[in-house]
Amino acid sequence: MINSMLPLPGLSPVSGKSVVAKFDGGLLSSDGGVLMLREVEQRLRVADRLAGCIEDQRAPDQITHTLADIIRFRLLMIAAGYEDGNDANSLRADPMFKMAHDLAPSDGELCSQSTISRLENLPDTRTLLRMGRAMVDLYCASFKQVPKRIVLDIDDTFDAVHGGQQLRLFNAHYDEYGFQPIVVFDGGGRFIAAVLRPRSLLRRLLRAIRANWPKTEIMPTAIIAAPRFSTGVGAMVSTTFSASHPPRRCASISKRWKPT
Repeated sequence: MINSMLPLPGLSPVSGKSVVAKFDGGLLSSDGGVLMLREVEQRLRVADRLAGCIEDQRAPDQITHTLADIIRFRLLMIAAGYEDGNDANSLRADPMFKMAHDLAPSDGELCSQSTISRLENLPDTRTLLRMGRAMVDLYCASFKQVPKRIVLDIDDTFDAVHGGQQLRLFNAHYDEYGFQPIVVFDGGGRFIAAVLRPRSLLRRLLRAIRANWPKTEIMPTAIIAAPRFSTGVGAMVSTTFSASHPPRRCASISKRWKPT
């Protein structure tokens, strides 16, 4: 990029050193770590795996950004701390994000926020199930050898919202609105799955793991043990509440609650 601005003269020295200000730096970015994330994503092929689960109904001759490129951009944004989709409108011209997509800094821009929003509203229930299965397959592929036993750590986590998002609910324990997805890790801390509505979660998860490891013993642990969790599982380990971690009381109504 050619910049015709001249250097800024007349700056006072600092600690005996001269200070020179120029404006010929070209395209700059503060997100150099995205290139490291690019190496991880290329090895795992997360974007390609998820894109393969979605049916692209767009006209092929009208496509500018592939589904894999859109998902990859969104993944890198979230990993870099830009969880808001609106950030895409400024990051689409960022040279580091372009290089993470095998583009030169001077090449065309990445997808916009509206394109990301259309993609996020595209998958139906069956597509989401396929995407979840793809993540389980990625988890199983991360092992060099098939394990004899794995422990599933099943827990929930509260994610507060600050708007009128769909499917938000009021949580009396946290005294605010938000989502409370169920997340599953194994005993070694590897992420396996996450779901907003836990209906039939464990049953589907077990089938997906069994498809990869039919002889592996699976032992789930859960904060709240339910009888249906033990279906098809070799052993059930339930976590009891200690004095320092009492059960959450979600039945009470907070004074801040307002009907919507």
